[in-house]
Formats: sequence, structure tokens, C-alpha cells
Amino acid sequence: MLLRPFLNDRGSCASYLFGCTSHGRLAVVDPHVDLVDDYLAAASATGSAIVAVFETHVQADHVSGLPALVERTGAIAYLPGAAGVEFEHVALADGGGVELGNTVVTAIATPGHAPAHHAYAVADRRRGSDDPWLVFSGDSLLIGDVGRPDLHVAGDAAGQARLLHASLGRLLGLPDHVVLYPSHYGGSVCGRGLSGNPFSSIGFERMHNPLLAVTDPDAFAEALVADLPPRPAEQDRIVAVNRAGRMVAAA
Repeated sequence: MLLRPFLNDRGSCASYLFGCTSHGRLAVVDPHVDLVDDYLAAASATGSAIVAVFETHVQADHVSGLPALVERTGAIAYLPGAAGVEFEHVALADGGGVELGNTVVTAIATPGHAPAHHAYAVADRRRGSDDPWLVFSGDSLLIGDVGRPDLHVAGDAAGQARLLHASLGRLLGLPDHVVLYPSHYGGSVCGRGLSGNPFSSIGFERMHNPLLAVTDPDAFAEALVADLPPRPAEQDRIVAVNRAGRMVAAA
């Protein structure tokens, strides 16, 4: 299985090209509009095609590269059900799967940062089983932190935080060896204490992420809504662009 991380320090966003080069079927998860040419060049270098684009959720801090990738490759767009987007896509249910040759992607519903949010567990059948090797956690479980719960709701950040607490429990049900690839790292406004190291593992976060040690949902929610950082610049415009699936003029 091929995996290529793409780190964009403007906004501290991480996205990933991955998939099966044996069958020439690749995907991108949480693509950034500034990196579309880079994904295409990396895929071309392997002789493989980008056939799928996954969003963990509708992004609020950067414009998605999904529309451009779909237009230029004919790839299928996959999002969580009830994401509220206005473009053609496949709405994945919790547990829904997508096969990219020997690479198998399984959606895990992880609401809380956003009401419609998925993590994507990835297995490689060439490694001998359908057990997950890695997980793309989006903005749910971050490195040393968790996603903020206030960006996609109006006045119910605490309720979203409780949802996130349950979602994190689902991710902690994965084996310790599963490698964790979130969509943000240190410097992002989507968390408060993110590590500058963009990657980790379920086991390391279980041991060292302070928010995962808070077992009471109410105490977790109280901690999560305290001292939230400023919202992303131009959040409303960015969300509108990403829901529409096309560029729209700034207000």
C-alpha cells in the first residue's frame, strides 16, 4: 500500500494520498485546494490513478481540493451521511466500506468536531488481513489534543463535546498499533495543544493524550469548551465554498 502525507504549514493542514499501486487505484483524504497539482503529480509518478476522494467532514479552516480533483480525475467523492453538501457524492454510513484494490477503507462515525464527521480506518490485504493498519482521524482525535467542538454548531458546543467524547471511545477501541494520521498538527486553530509531530499511534495517544484521560463526559465537555481559540478567518465563506463544491465569491 502506498501512503504519502502532504503537510501544508499554512493552516497546519495534513492530507494524504494512499491506496493500492498493484491495482493502480489511489485516493486522497481531506485534500487542500493548494495541493491538487501535487497529489496528481505524486499519483502519476506511481503510474496510478486517483479514483476516490474522501472528506472526513466539511472543512471550516481551508478550501477543499475535492472539486478540482473530481473534475480533473473523474474520482468519486465520499463524505459522511448528512454532511449537507450540494454536489454529487456517495454518502457513507457508519461502517461503510470502499475497496481500492488491496486497500480497504472503512468509515467510522466520529461526530463531535462536526455533527457529520468520519474517521477512516485503512487495511492492506497484502499484509494478510482486513485488520486496520492506520486510521485517518480528521479533526476528531489529534496528536496530544482533540478537535474543538464549536465550529459547526450554533450554541451547543458542550453537546457536541459530549458526542466527541463517545466518538473518541470508538477510536480507542482500535488496537494500539494502529497508526494515527489526523488532518491537523501544531499551529492549527482546530485544537489548542496540538503536537508539532503530525503523526502518532492509538496506543501512544491512549497513554499520553491528557484529554483521553478524562472519562466523565460532562467533565470532558467542560474542559473542551474552556478557553477556545479564535475561529478560523473567513470561516463562513470557507464553509459555503466547501458545501457548494465550487468556488464562490467572497462576501
